[in-house]
Amino acid sequence: MEWMNISYLLAFLSVFIASVSQILLKQSAQTEHRNFIFKFLNWRVILSYALLFGTTIVNVFAYRGIELKVTPMIEATGIIWVTILAVCFLKERPSKRAVLSIVITIIGIIVFSL
Repeated sequence: MEWMNISYLLAFLSVFIASVSQILLKQSAQTEHRNFIFKFLNWRVILSYALLFGTTIVNVFAYRGIELKVTPMIEATGIIWVTILAVCFLKERPSKRAVLSIVITIIGIIVFSL
C-alpha cells in the first residue's frame, strides 16, 4: 500500500515539474535573444528539456504502482499548475477560458473520483 502512495506522489510531482518546464519555455520565448541559435541554446530551454526528460523517467516508476485508468486524471492537473505558475512567475492574468477549463477539469476529477 505504501508503494502505491509514493507512486501517486511521483505522478503528481511529475506533472508539476512538467508544468514548471512549460513556464521556463514560455519565459525563454518571451526573451529577446542575440541570434537564432541562442533561442534554443539558453539555460531556460536546456533546463526545461532536461526537466521533461526527468519527468519521463519519474513516470516510469510512478506508473508501476498506480492504476493506468487514473493517469489521465493526474495528467489533467497540469493545466491547473501551468495557470497557477503563470500567475505567480509570469504575472499573467488568467483568461476566462483558462478559468473555465480549470473549473471543468476539477469537476471532471471529482466526477471521476466518485
